[in-house]
Amino acid sequence: MIFQRSLQRELNYTAGAVFMVLITVMLTTMMIRILGFAASGKADPRDVLVLIGLAVIGYLAVILIVTLFVSILFVLTRWYRDSEMVVWFASGLSITNFVKPVLRFATPYLAVITFCALVAWPWANLQIATLEARFAQRDDVSMISPGQFRESAASHRVFFVETVSPDTTKVHNVFVSGTENGKVNVVVSKDGHIETAKDGNRYIVLEKGRRYDGVPGQPDYRVMEFERYGVKIDNPTAVDTDNTPTKGVPTTRLFREIQNPIFRGEIVWRIGLPLLALSLVLLAVPLAYQNPRHGRTVNLVMAVLIYLGYTNLLSLSQAYVAQERLPLALGVWLLHALALGVIVLLYLRRVRFRGLFGRRRNNGTGGVRASGGTR
Repeated sequence: MIFQRSLQRELNYTAGAVFMVLITVMLTTMMIRILGFAASGKADPRDVLVLIGLAVIGYLAVILIVTLFVSILFVLTRWYRDSEMVVWFASGLSITNFVKPVLRFATPYLAVITFCALVAWPWANLQIATLEARFAQRDDVSMISPGQFRESAASHRVFFVETVSPDTTKVHNVFVSGTENGKVNVVVSKDGHIETAKDGNRYIVLEKGRRYDGVPGQPDYRVMEFERYGVKIDNPTAVDTDNTPTKGVPTTRLFREIQNPIFRGEIVWRIGLPLLALSLVLLAVPLAYQNPRHGRTVNLVMAVLIYLGYTNLLSLSQAYVAQERLPLALGVWLLHALALGVIVLLYLRRVRFRGLFGRRRNNGTGGVRASGGTR
């Protein structure tokens, strides 16, 4: 039908434009955020692009949900405003005739959203958590950067090195400041190198320097000169893979360990995302009704409020299941069943009785059948 081809074509164009806008905004926001983390020493600058890519994968399901909802709402609202809906209704179509082509358009998006919610989203969160853990557990040597002050992983020592040899085994003009038992010690040295002891511990061995010990604000401090001085390098502990954050746990493990209430709450969220997308797709059709007496932004404001309310209620259901205040079955289906009831009421309010059960008056091409004329 001309009707279905026209609707599919406009939905595809609008969805592409909305998706590009949302992904651009998200990329800009995440880039600023991750670059800020890298500048402040909370993330490895070499992992910035990887973290941005993982963040895109993590938020892809939410972006696609908003894309579906907004694109369907925009297209149908414009049809109401430009009186195209009047033409289709006069051709014998009902608002229920929009459900099938809209679902056909949304099916690939729903499949990607389901895959992202169940597979891609936990995988991306796991990779981000692994990168953050490895960066937090780096040793002191890996943090040394020429011409910059660097804090140790244990946050009790600050390094400054003017130059580093190409093989990173020798340093020149070294400054090390640390705190021990309330006293501040400062070590300065002209040269230094890295040594590994027989017990496996590594040391930065400084040569021809001085050490200053004392309490800030008090005149009694100690000055020592040395030929060789060893500073032990804080070695990181192994990354504990058992302490994976819940949002990074694979979905298969969630179901295997379903007795864990935290895991049950996570199941509510992951299953709820595809159901949320489906509900919003069905809701966008009756919600797009445009009253000429209202402003053009009324539907958009309503859509934003509905989306925020729906997602907040989904998060509330997740929290209630995680706190064992709500059974898993109710947490998964109750909210979406209520949403389905509201959607049915909206369809019943917008649709004509004969549009549901009567005979359509179109001739199969979307045109209006002539009611008069000579034979």
